[in-house]
Formats: sequence, structure tokens, C-alpha cells
Amino acid sequence: MEIRKDGKKQPHVGWEPANGCYERAWVQRRVGDGDRARTGRYLNVVRRDSPGHPGENATDLPIHNDLPGEQILPSFVYAANAITGCKS
Repeated sequence: MEIRKDGKKQPHVGWEPANGCYERAWVQRRVGDGDRARTGRYLNVVRRDSPGHPGENATDLPIHNDLPGEQILPSFVYAANAITGCKS
């Protein structure tokens, strides 16, 4: 699994849990009014129509720990795939 950085230097990972079905997850930093949970960081996940093209609005989950994004992202992907039965 390759973890990359986007233009905002946020770590992200993309994967294909099924043929032609793409997902992306990333760790986002937020401040001020955008930081609704007052944690400063959020795990986001979104379906993609194709690599690099979001298919809808992302779902975000506040991160309540100090783990680096490079540790959170693989853990999330492996857990989500195990729960849903995906083999990716």
C-alpha cells in the first residue's frame, strides 16, 4: 500500500476493493469552525468514480489520538476490507 501526500501535504491512500470500484482515504487537518470535534485531525473516506475523481462527498471521522496518518491509513483500509470481505 502506497501512502502519498496531496497538494496540502495530507497523507492519503487509494485502493480498489472490487473491480472498477475505487476508494480514497486521507487524514485532514482542520482549525477554527471546521474543527467541529476540536481534535484538529479527521480521517476522511470517499468513493471515487475513477482514480483521482471523487464520486460524492467524503465522510469524516474525528481522530482522537496522536498516531501519524501513515499508521492510521493502512489500519483503516485493512480493517474496512476485512469487515466488508474485500480481498484488496
